[in-house]
Amino acid sequence: MRAEVEKVLQLIRPALQADGGDVELIDVSADGIVSVRLKGACGSCPMSTMTLKMGIERTMKEKIPAVKSVIQV
Repeated sequence: MRAEVEKVLQLIRPALQADGGDVELIDVSADGIVSVRLKGACGSCPMSTMTLKMGIERTMKEKIPAVKSVIQV
């Protein structure tokens, strides 16, 4: 599943990079929890929680039904 998650992150990454940020995959647990680290402008942005939940997590769940949640570490 890690390879699938990386593919989805590659789809999301250009939008984050356009705003001066990025996302790094840290871990994918067996129970569908994806751990990521927001970097650059995204790491310190007050809207990062919305980006994480409404952008990254929503897209992950749409593309990979086994993903239950995306958390920031």
